[in-house]
Amino acid sequence: MALAQQNIVYKDSKQPLSARVKDLLKRLTLEEKISLLGYNSKAVPRLGIPAYNWWNEALHGVARAGEATIFPQAIGMAATFNDDLLKQVSTVISTEARAKYNLSTGMGRRLQYMGLTFWTPNINIFRDPRWGRGQETYGEDPFLTSRMGAAFVKGLQGDDPRYLKASATAKHYAVHSGPEAGRHEFNAIIDQKDLRETYLYSFKYLVDGGVESVMCAYNRVNDEPCCTSNTLLKDILMKEWQFKGNVVTDCGALDDIYLRHKSQPDQVIVAADAIKAGIDLDCSTLLQNDVMKAVKRGLLKPGDIDKALAATLRTQFKLGFYDDAGQNPYHAYGADSVHNPIHIELARKVAQQSMVLLKNENNVLPLSKSKYSSYMVVGPNATSYDALIGNYHGAGKVINFVEGITSAVGPAARVEYDMGADNRDTTHFGGIWAAGNADVTIAVLGLSPVNEGEEGDAFLAPGGGDRLNISLPQSHIAYLKSLRKSIKKPIIAVVTAGSDVDIDAIAPYADAVILAWYPGEQGGNALADILFGDVSPSGRLPITFYKSLSNLPDYKDYNMKGRTYRYYNGAVQYPFGFGLSYTSFDYKIENNLKSDYRSADTIVVNLQVNNTGNYSGDEVVQAYIQYPDMERMPFKELKAFKRVSVAKGGQKSVSLNIPVKELQKWDLDKNSWHIYTGNYKLVLGGNSQDEKIVKSFKVTGN
Repeated sequence: MALAQQNIVYKDSKQPLSARVKDLLKRLTLEEKISLLGYNSKAVPRLGIPAYNWWNEALHGVARAGEATIFPQAIGMAATFNDDLLKQVSTVISTEARAKYNLSTGMGRRLQYMGLTFWTPNINIFRDPRWGRGQETYGEDPFLTSRMGAAFVKGLQGDDPRYLKASATAKHYAVHSGPEAGRHEFNAIIDQKDLRETYLYSFKYLVDGGVESVMCAYNRVNDEPCCTSNTLLKDILMKEWQFKGNVVTDCGALDDIYLRHKSQPDQVIVAADAIKAGIDLDCSTLLQNDVMKAVKRGLLKPGDIDKALAATLRTQFKLGFYDDAGQNPYHAYGADSVHNPIHIELARKVAQQSMVLLKNENNVLPLSKSKYSSYMVVGPNATSYDALIGNYHGAGKVINFVEGITSAVGPAARVEYDMGADNRDTTHFGGIWAAGNADVTIAVLGLSPVNEGEEGDAFLAPGGGDRLNISLPQSHIAYLKSLRKSIKKPIIAVVTAGSDVDIDAIAPYADAVILAWYPGEQGGNALADILFGDVSPSGRLPITFYKSLSNLPDYKDYNMKGRTYRYYNGAVQYPFGFGLSYTSFDYKIENNLKSDYRSADTIVVNLQVNNTGNYSGDEVVQAYIQYPDMERMPFKELKAFKRVSVAKGGQKSVSLNIPVKELQKWDLDKNSWHIYTGNYKLVLGGNSQDEKIVKSFKVTGN
């Protein structure tokens, strides 16, 4: 028996991965292989293969699977500009995922959302503030998105040389950022320059970094459905980028191809096209139902199915599915690895670093606990569970804003709460008299994931998940006006949202404004930490806050001209990278930059960051490049960033490296990347419009 067991190559962990995959493929019948092509893959009892559900989510914590730590929504985590911290977050997420997987499979449960193959991160570019799913992204900038996305992938997949801790998926490939209402038939028309420089940049970076999976999008790009696109899948992803992982469809995307895009007459042809283009796994049942029919029609060969299935089997082997559990470094994770105090404290830290101080008139913040003894917390979102957890979330105990503030001030202070207003009524309000009796009023306003999100989920969003404007609810604005009219004492406005909102509509009626995003389970505590000065606010906007949507191109236009800080130079509410602090910083360059650089060089910047204010705090140093004055060059681009903690009166050294290769642009005539010679500028500052230090240099060629 022992000898026979040794001859089963796919069960022998000492064998090379390729040999194990090849052996298992030989043992499966064609029917069995096809049954494994869907997200709800079938068991093969004779070979000891259990059923497995591939569909799992972990956007900002293990989602849809019961108790798990809920971190701030992805857009909020992007606002930290802290890729090291984001890796810590995803390391916690994969730890909790492994624990939940171990516990559930130990009980014989093979449930959806309890596996180890996560369809995250969302690295689409948040090109237009109307997009409801923009909250799931890392913002509008390809560089920031790529670095934050790569950090998330590293933490999720782990650093074991043999086993994946979990599998990450870069989605949605590609050119996919609304409109939600038309996503199943939309055709994004885009030229190669914007495609390469903006929409594919982060995908390439994550593929180079070893992301295990890529999810193709619902829409078409230049007439090709993404999930059967020879251009995107075969030519770019497989041939050009040499991607070695698995490709999964978005859920129901193959059905869209014949039902809505109508680019093929029936599902059998779609099944064949998908397999031949490079699809390995279907988040629906089309491949399981129709691949055999495609084989019988002569549209596919058995070898085509082997190639597709080999990709997902490799992932399963890397996850340790066919090995003894004891060989896996993650096999012992249990209940104490889920939502424990260390993970909860990390959620609080991330929420602290994510919140963005937008206004602080007369330095009303931080609030002094000795000066103020009574507080009124009001607003429709002050106790809202939804406004904390965002979308694609877990479940469990959360600390809302009322609870966080009450806990922070202690039992010797007076705290009152009133909802104050609903989401529609602009004339009937509560809590105004009580607010007049308090020393400080904190009004929590804004949006929730029912106002913006995915098609079908954000059921109160007027645009099928999208927003039609950047307005806050009119009832919230009217309520804040009423508070200001009656109250002369400090009013702090706290705004929850996943995107650009019209802060100008409320800023005149508040002494300070904090953008809290959807801050996760510790949002209430993190807000209190900032309000009372336990930490200085340090979040930075990963998106531009425009003054009006009328300044932007049509929502369906995917060309980058006139969009994001890279291609829009009009007046804004707040620029990309903006965020106030309780302290101030200045910079001093410590090394001499070269006057000329060649394509193989790296621009090295060593600088000293000095805290010149009265509080300890974090600065986010941002390095932007201004390009030669040529057609279709960005106005400027982020090319390095670093968060640094500096004590009051202290200084810290920061080193930034910018490879000149990072300055390459797509040449439409040559259909290739090109580094243009000419005059450049390096701009260092605290946001995209801040110019603390400006240095000129030249790029002189190869």
